[in-house]
Amino acid sequence: MADPAALPVTDPHAEPVSPVRSSWTCLLFLANVGLWFALITPIQVLLPKQAALLDAGDKELVFGAVTGVGAVVAAVVTPLAGMASDRTTSRFGRRHPWTVGGALAGSMGFVVLANAGDVVVMTLGWCLVQAGLNATLAALTAALPDRVPVLQRARVAGIVGITQIVGTLAGTVVITTLIVGIGGGYLACGVAVILGALLFAARTPDTVLPPTDAAAESFGAGLRGIWVSPRRHPDFAWAWAGHFCVQVGNALGVMYLLFFLTDVVRLPDPDAGLLIAMSLYAGAVLVGAVVTGALSDRSGRRKPYVVIAVLLMGGASVLLVIWQTWAVTMLAALTLGLGFGVYASVGLALLTQVLPAATARAKDLGIVNISNSLPQVIAPLVATLVLAHLGGYRSLYAASAVVTLAAGLLITRVRTVR
Repeated sequence: MADPAALPVTDPHAEPVSPVRSSWTCLLFLANVGLWFALITPIQVLLPKQAALLDAGDKELVFGAVTGVGAVVAAVVTPLAGMASDRTTSRFGRRHPWTVGGALAGSMGFVVLANAGDVVVMTLGWCLVQAGLNATLAALTAALPDRVPVLQRARVAGIVGITQIVGTLAGTVVITTLIVGIGGGYLACGVAVILGALLFAARTPDTVLPPTDAAAESFGAGLRGIWVSPRRHPDFAWAWAGHFCVQVGNALGVMYLLFFLTDVVRLPDPDAGLLIAMSLYAGAVLVGAVVTGALSDRSGRRKPYVVIAVLLMGGASVLLVIWQTWAVTMLAALTLGLGFGVYASVGLALLTQVLPAATARAKDLGIVNISNSLPQVIAPLVATLVLAHLGGYRSLYAASAVVTLAAGLLITRVRTVR
């Protein structure tokens, strides 16, 4: 029997109705694992180490500046690449050229990073990585509403959602135990994202838009429609704002974990501690995402699970406000992972159900993905200020809790999804 995802589509913008098979989901999973291996592992391990190597006295400032500039690039590129993907009429499909092309461009950035001898070159390399990999992200994210019916979406979204932590954990293991040197780590990131992208593009179908399709209008005309009006699409606006707050809260909680374990908990081996914490986090994410996705699809409800998710994530940050020990750090990692797993399945499913237009799925999801990128700009700025002048890591984790809990209030304002 043919894979339902491979059957001809008479209307490329219609809501999918045929369930996707496990083979398709597995390939999407692997492509996303490779992407997050390459996108998050540098932030967790390689960029902090390189910042300390280039300027040990101002390592936090260097790290924040590099990730902040790269996040601005990502915020600009993601919706533009998504919009271009919506209008691509290549014989190879509308999504696959961007999946593979972005992976190749991002890998060139890793080569630059591996040879960076100063902060300027490091910043340029990371910007190229962000530009390429966020083009890949825009194409892969659009696969969910393109191919997966609503009644199956939270389950598949949960599987896609755990790829961020699986990719990060795999990257942490590889970089800290198997690869010697920062340069080798960057090259491993490039290999991971290219392999995942090529496998997905080679083994899954992609809709080919005819040149006369309305979605193939000029890129310039499309730019005029990139803005999504909150007044005309309030549910999209509320969901976007809530997702943004979840990502800001999460970034405040995890981006400085290596420094926290080194400077506050004072572990003798902070790299090993980071690996243990990420392993606990990953296991909890897996449980939360898989279990919640199935429950949400069966009940048809999304918002109650979002509330549970933000309460768990906010609670994890509160733990680190009160107790800054290694034992509590492990408990917080478990709690945060469980909450993020719950949100990963239902949050993404909810967002795909409030997209403004079927003809612009990748562009609109690119706008959603801005809420993943902007926290990388905001979190370092906030963290630098808080750590230096407003109470240190206790205040940082308090801010993480407040912002995360605010996300639940925002998403409950969505009216068209239960």
